[in-house]
Amino acid sequence: MHNRHVWIVRTQEGLKREVRVIKTGGSWRFQSKCADEEGWTYYEDPLMADLEEFREVLFRKYQRRRAAYEDVVWAEQELVRRRELLRDFEK
Repeated sequence: MHNRHVWIVRTQEGLKREVRVIKTGGSWRFQSKCADEEGWTYYEDPLMADLEEFREVLFRKYQRRRAAYEDVVWAEQELVRRRELLRDFEK
């Protein structure tokens, strides 16, 4: 199954920002690039907004049989984990 997911969002400044998520070797790699940047930015821990959008992208693809269910589950579990970390950090 194809494990590359790409989408484009607009920043608050109005620039296009491309986000890519690629699964290699069982782990996900998040990267992004704004239109005015030359190189890609790689994330060890993706931005929450990117992770939330990734979950939505995966779910839509899953409904069309273009993504695996376990990938959707991973994204949901990662969101829960990150939200719990944020809650613990804010205490």
